[in-house]
This record gives sequence, structure tokens and C-alpha cells, in this order.
Amino acid sequence: MSDMNIDVEPTNPSRGDATRARLLDAAHRLFLQHGYHGTSMRQIADAAGLAVGGIYNHFKTKNDIFSAVLDAKHPYRVILPALQQTRAETVEGFVREAGDQVQAAITGLEAQLLPLMFMDVVEFQGRHIGQLAGTILTQFLALFYTLKRLKGNVRRDLPGPVLVLAFGGLVLGYLVLQMLIRGAPETLKPPVASKTWFNGLVEIYLYGIMARPVDPQPEP
Repeated sequence: MSDMNIDVEPTNPSRGDATRARLLDAAHRLFLQHGYHGTSMRQIADAAGLAVGGIYNHFKTKNDIFSAVLDAKHPYRVILPALQQTRAETVEGFVREAGDQVQAAITGLEAQLLPLMFMDVVEFQGRHIGQLAGTILTQFLALFYTLKRLKGNVRRDLPGPVLVLAFGGLVLGYLVLQMLIRGAPETLKPPVASKTWFNGLVEIYLYGIMARPVDPQPEP
């Protein structure tokens, strides 16, 4: 069969969704093993149990598959729904609960997502990440604007995008460092559990690293 012969699949949405998910899982494994350019459409089709033409019912190009894999494997799909259920009434409560949700969602993710992100930066100058970041930022902006409506002394001069990007930088930095220190000597690793470490970063996000000044005692 020619590579461009397209298999005709039933219009049953559940079967189509299952096939698409199978394709993305197969492509994800292959991209991690061989890189983007080292993975062919035929390899993806074989790993997903399809004829090559069957891919084109779901994706026009390998580039579309890569973009869809980044989207499907990104933790925002888990984090955002969880944060939308947050009922905290204070800024501190909201951010700490957000931190717990994020830390649970990204545990172990450095081995699954970061290689794809670095692949995109090296081979595509971050084009796919940039497109995805626009979608994520738009959705998280609406959520983080609620911080200024909660109880707590939030700095009013900080725009919503700054709050989101700073939190995103915290998460990305945590993931990168988790990956970098995995093979480091034990003496160089943080002497605390990952959750404790991440919670410490959340505290820094809330209050910075400077100790609060002690009010001077009034002279007698």
C-alpha cells in the first residue's frame, strides 16, 4: 500500500479519539527515543498499529503530531481544572493550594516533557512552545487575576501576566533542576524531600527571601 493511501475509519468519535490518543502515545515514545528528525511517520504508524495512511485521518504532517504531543503531555491539562476548584479565600491559601496541585501534577514529568521542550528549542527555535504558551497564559491569566480579589496584601503594581510568568518560571526551574541533579552526587542534592523543596519555592514566591524587618522598639 502507498504511504499516501488513507485508511477510512468509522465515524464513531470514541474510536477516533482512541486512535488519536494511541498515535500521540506512540509518537511521544519515539520522539523521546530518537528525536524529532530521527522519527518517521512510518515508525509512528507501526508503533500505533496503523497503516501509514491512517495517520492522515488525524494529522496532516509530523509537525502537527509533535505540536499535539506537546499539548497532550503538558501538565496544564491537569493543573488548570484542579486550580479552578480552589476555594481558598486568601492569597496565601490560594497560592499554597496551587503549589500542592502543581507539585502533584508535575512529579516525574521532567523525564516526559522537558526533552520535548528542549527538542523544540533546538530544532524549531521554540516555535511550538511559543504557540502553546499563548494558550496557557490566556487561561491562567483569568485564574490569577482572582488573586487581587482575595484577602491578602497583594502588590497592586504587579500585572497579572507577571504573577503568572513568575509562577511558571518557578515550576519550570524546579523541573529543570530536578532533571539536572538526578545524577549528581548525594552530597549536592537538596537535603529535603522534593515536596518540601517545592513548597519552599512557593514560600519564596509569596514572600521573597528577605527576613521581615523587626519593628524598632519605641524608646522609653
